[in-house]
Amino acid sequence: MPTVAQIEQALFQLAPKDLAFDWDNVGHLEGSPDQEVQRVLVALDVTENVVSEAEKLGCQLIVSHHPLMNVRWHQAEMQTLRPDRYLGRLLRRLVKADISVISMHTNLDIAPGGVNDALAEALRIEDPGPMPGDETGLCRVGRLRNPVKLSDFAGEVCKVLHANGVRYAGDRPVEYIAVGGGACGDGVREAFDAGCDTFVTADVKYNQFWDARDLGMNLIDAGHFWTENPVCATLAEKLQGQFPQILVKVSEHHTDCIKFC
Repeated sequence: MPTVAQIEQALFQLAPKDLAFDWDNVGHLEGSPDQEVQRVLVALDVTENVVSEAEKLGCQLIVSHHPLMNVRWHQAEMQTLRPDRYLGRLLRRLVKADISVISMHTNLDIAPGGVNDALAEALRIEDPGPMPGDETGLCRVGRLRNPVKLSDFAGEVCKVLHANGVRYAGDRPVEYIAVGGGACGDGVREAFDAGCDTFVTADVKYNQFWDARDLGMNLIDAGHFWTENPVCATLAEKLQGQFPQILVKVSEHHTDCIKFC
C-alpha cells in the first residue's frame, strides 16, 4: 500500500508546492509520513464532521483543499493544543485516530487542472486559459458556446454548483467569462481589462459589486464553498487513477456552513 509521503508526492505532481503563496501552508500537515494508506477521504475542509466520517470509514488519510492549520488564519489557536478550543480539539482527535492530513490550497488554485479549471469545466466554459493580467495565476477565462442572459446564467451557475444561492449584479449578455473560485473578488478590474463581460467568484464585497457595475461588467458571487467544491471530485479521480489499490471517496459531510432563509 502507498504511504502518506508517496501520496503527498503524487499530489505535488498535480499541484507543485512552489505554486503556493508564501503565506500558505500546504502538503502533509499531520500524521506519520510512513503510514500506509488503504482509504482516503477528500474534502474541502477538515471539520469535525469530516473527521467523524473518516473514522467511520476507516480512513488513514484526509486530503483537503483548505489547510488544516495556517498561521495566517489560526495564529492564536496554534499557540496551544487544548481540547476546549476548536483547532486543538480537532488535532487531538486526528492524532488519537491516527488519521493523517494533506492539504493542497493555493497551489491547487493555480495549477492546471486544479480549482479554477474544475470550476470552468463545471460551468461548461470552453477553452479556459489563464486570465491575462492576473499576476497571481489564479483565475481562468473562456467562452460559452452561445451568449445567454445574465439572469439565466446566474440560475444555471446556482444549479450546476448546487449552491444555496448566488448574488449577482449587471445587465450584459454573458459570453466571455472569468472564473476565480473562492475569494477572488479583488480580480474585478483584471477580469474587465481581460475583456470579460462576466466574472464568477465568491466572497464579493459590497463595493466590489459597485466597482463591477461602474465598469459595465457582470459579477456573480456563487459562494466560497460552492465555487471550490468541484475540485474535490477532480482530486479523488486523480488519486484513484494513480493508486487503484486504495479506496478514495469524496466526503458526504463537508458542506457550506452558510445558510440562507
